[in-house]
Amino acid sequence: MNFREATVEDIAPIHLVRNAVTENALSNPDLIMYNDYVEFLTVRGKGWVCEIDGQIVGFSIADLKEENIWALFLLPEFEGKGIGRQLQDLMLNWYFSNEKDNVWLGTSPKTRAAEFYRKSGWVENGNNGQKEIKFEMTKEIWMNISAPSSI
Repeated sequence: MNFREATVEDIAPIHLVRNAVTENALSNPDLIMYNDYVEFLTVRGKGWVCEIDGQIVGFSIADLKEENIWALFLLPEFEGKGIGRQLQDLMLNWYFSNEKDNVWLGTSPKTRAAEFYRKSGWVENGNNGQKEIKFEMTKEIWMNISAPSSI
């Protein structure tokens, strides 16, 4: 497994991962365009990928502008191997090192993703729209649950 910062050259395989998920699937895959990825990776925030044998199998993207997690997705066959946790750790360590105190994300209820966030220390805080749970993480909570040298 190789974890590294995502680049614009990674957008095509990242988009393949995004469209391959079985939970939190896009209602219309064309809703996210190439330029959206470019903006989130280069202007609004930063992303990371996990590669196995040269294939991108997961990615995460944090958005400093809206103070949220724009994406954390894995190919379904790579779930349960610790990849999501490592992508989350890289992303949150970077995010909170940018003088941010809070971050939020939305995900569908009753999913493996929602359970992952609960187990990772995210706090449920209402809804994000009509179909998603809103989770929040603070820098203080993250510092208490992550390795002391990570931030």
